[in-house]
Amino acid sequence: MRRLGRSRVRVTGLGFGGAVIGNLYRAVDEDTARGAVDAAWQAGVRYFDTAPHYGLGLAERRLGAALAGRPRAEFALSTKVGRLLVPSPHRAALRDDAGFDVPADHERRWDFSADGIRRSLESSLDRLGTDRVDVVLLHDPDDHWEQVVREAYPALHELRAQGVVGAIGVGMNQWRLLERFVVETDVDVVMLAGRWTLLDQSAVDTMLPACLRRGVSVLAAGVFNGGLLATDEPGPDARYDYAPASRELRDRVRRIAEVARRHDVRVPQAAMAFAASHPAVASVVVGARSAEEVRGNAALFVEPVPAAFWADLVAAGLLRADLVPQSGP
Repeated sequence: MRRLGRSRVRVTGLGFGGAVIGNLYRAVDEDTARGAVDAAWQAGVRYFDTAPHYGLGLAERRLGAALAGRPRAEFALSTKVGRLLVPSPHRAALRDDAGFDVPADHERRWDFSADGIRRSLESSLDRLGTDRVDVVLLHDPDDHWEQVVREAYPALHELRAQGVVGAIGVGMNQWRLLERFVVETDVDVVMLAGRWTLLDQSAVDTMLPACLRRGVSVLAAGVFNGGLLATDEPGPDARYDYAPASRELRDRVRRIAEVARRHDVRVPQAAMAFAASHPAVASVVVGARSAEEVRGNAALFVEPVPAAFWADLVAAGLLRADLVPQSGP
């Protein structure tokens, strides 16, 4: 268990990401989603992340139901704020247009006002069926910096001071604005999605060092870059950051896989190990749609990656020499 910043919240090195059980890209039935959460618990995972955005609340409802009855003091739970879900019955016959296979019976509305933050959290608690979450993250405030620092962040700061939540932070798919939050506010944690991976290390030169200086923990999400690093042989329909992967990126993963095979290493194993290697990273948050996927990821997460593999990646021009993880034999 690792502490988030200076808070009292502790998370496991491997976390469960809830977007997939919110029917990301394609539907997951109730039993399969429940089985994924159960398998994560059985594998020792004690940090679970979700958001209203994921499946228009479906991921929160499913995660809350699956965790009901578990000892509440034994796990950490995070959700996100910034999008309110507003009923939209006239669109219920349509499908969601944000990448989730769910009815469009609600609309997402950006709201980073102090009142919007509180209402979003109250709605999430209701969907999760719990009286508290441990971590609240501002979700994708890319175009809302002024309102966030004026209203949303102070509201979260107050909730933390009151003990309503244990830790506060921000989650984004970019690192530049995250770095501003790290440097200019008093957040405990940031969720960095896709910018510290085997394919994209753009956060490493300034943002991650800033986290170390400021004592801000990093939750490394999107470590498979949308699925491209989740298998050893990416197919033509593989995705990179929520869009079809280019041929160049698919070829790069195949080159990584060729090096991996020589060392009996799996690509997702290397992807998780790399993300976990930075000292600022407290947890690698991985989504899965089934118990089988969870068990596979959990087994790979604890399997050491040999130092020779990283050295060969460097020799092949697939990794900067100064980013080689300190791994065992």
